Amino acid sequence: MSGNGTFNRLALDLSLDERTNLLDKLKNQLSISRDPLYEETAVIPSVDTEQQYVSLPWYYRLWYFILSLFSGKTPLKVYEGRELQKLGWIIDARAPGLYDVNRGLLLSEFYKELTGLKEGARFFYTVLDSGINRDKGAFYGFLGSLEMGTVHTRLSVETTPERIVGNKPEASETELRRRAFTIMEEILAEITEEERTAMYANVRSLYCLSQLASFLFDRIIMAFSPASSVSDMICLASVIWEPLSNLNNILFSLKEIPPMPLLESLFIFILQEHAGEAGFDINTEIQRLLSRAEKSIVVIREFNRQVPLTLIVRCGSRNLSLSPKVISGGEDWFAVYREYWRHHIETQFNEYMRERRSRELANAFRDFFKDKELRSLESAASEFNPNGFPLKEAMHLSFLLTFYSVVFIPEINGFLRPILIDGEFYRRENRLEFTENYNEIIKLEDVIRKFDSVISATGDLGKRYFQAKGDMSSLPVKRRKIQLVTEEASEEAAAISDRIKIAIGGIVNILNGILKKDSGGKYETLSNLTQIAGKGPAFLAGLAETVQKLEKAYQIMENISIMEAGK
Repeated sequence: MSGNGTFNRLALDLSLDERTNLLDKLKNQLSISRDPLYEETAVIPSVDTEQQYVSLPWYYRLWYFILSLFSGKTPLKVYEGRELQKLGWIIDARAPGLYDVNRGLLLSEFYKELTGLKEGARFFYTVLDSGINRDKGAFYGFLGSLEMGTVHTRLSVETTPERIVGNKPEASETELRRRAFTIMEEILAEITEEERTAMYANVRSLYCLSQLASFLFDRIIMAFSPASSVSDMICLASVIWEPLSNLNNILFSLKEIPPMPLLESLFIFILQEHAGEAGFDINTEIQRLLSRAEKSIVVIREFNRQVPLTLIVRCGSRNLSLSPKVISGGEDWFAVYREYWRHHIETQFNEYMRERRSRELANAFRDFFKDKELRSLESAASEFNPNGFPLKEAMHLSFLLTFYSVVFIPEINGFLRPILIDGEFYRRENRLEFTENYNEIIKLEDVIRKFDSVISATGDLGKRYFQAKGDMSSLPVKRRKIQLVTEEASEEAAAISDRIKIAIGGIVNILNGILKKDSGGKYETLSNLTQIAGKGPAFLAGLAETVQKLEKAYQIMENISIMEAGK
């Protein structure tokens, strides 16, 4: 449910005036007939042949009994055969050239009508594929803006992060999200029965139309074969009565042409996608689409008028009681619409929180580095190097580079190095841990620079990345190659930052042990702390400040990880 950009703009960003103008352009040029697509009065009621046979006068039943003696069939089967033959005569009288009752064959006229219906429905397949099939949620969102304007406006305004945060600035992020979803549910609960009915009618019609547009006509068409000539195509009705029955159910369910807001929505979706193209004229395109839609609707309507499909299916299946059934579909519209808005609100909050964390990080960088700029990796993609290597952890490494040169070397190292060189630890494992963590940080700049060279155009990962970008193989293969190399680089970068976080955390623990002089804890003080500190308190104060700076660096790295995870 990530959503197509054009669809989301239509569903969310168009003002009511823009929507009205778009729809007026369509309505002013619309000439599609509103006549029903399917006339139920044309269908002969179904017949229970067994019950009808039993109700016949005795002499009729005697006659069928005598005929059964010569045919080898039961009297009921003989009766059913006669009734089916009568039905075939009715078909031939209504639509000559479609069905040969004596041979049970569908003829070339039926073949022509069916291929014409296939071509007529194909237009809507293209329309639906350009609209709803790309993003059903966004499409329903746009449709909802037409049929439920007040609900749409309230959802658009009252669930925004800015509105929610403005009303409860002190609330936590979890509380804010929960409040937004509560408001969403309250608004959705106020959808009127009339609005629900209108939405269901739209979606129901859309579903039936999509079933017709995507129907496997070729399964039926390929069952036909030439008779005396290529132009004379025939097929046994008994062979294809089941797919014909499915087609009949779809046509029976699509009784009316799609509601006008539905056609308007589909056309707007298609046209807006090309609105910025050179030479594009919306009026011309609307006329073209309306003309094609009208032709397709005429084809569907005429097929239903010309072809008594229910009667043909009864003959093909030899079942006089068979009648078309209404197909199900469209009942899920509310669930899809609700999930669309839930996803939209979630996306809005993610973006809002990401931007807020980004601002907070920017402020933290300025405070921590005293307004000095972050040092960027030369080879990683950035606003200054858009064609560089796309590295997810680039901000982490940039922060660490800047931390190393701006804070660690000039401000922190002067307090850690005396402990490394002269410190006398009560516990040997404390010294080993301190030395290991210190060495991890002191070589940080060299490690990052080495990694930077690896992702450069001449480095191992960089070469593989740029070769993959220029690969002429299929797009999925190309994407997979790029994904593999960027993931490998991301893992290496993450390993660097993880090691530094561990090192910083370890040094903080050791320094706290030294400053607190806790002899019972895991980390103890130094036996010669007084000698290292000298006669004044400056060293101990600087050591305490060092702990604060390292803890601040650790927290900033945590915040970077949270922000990166939210992207």
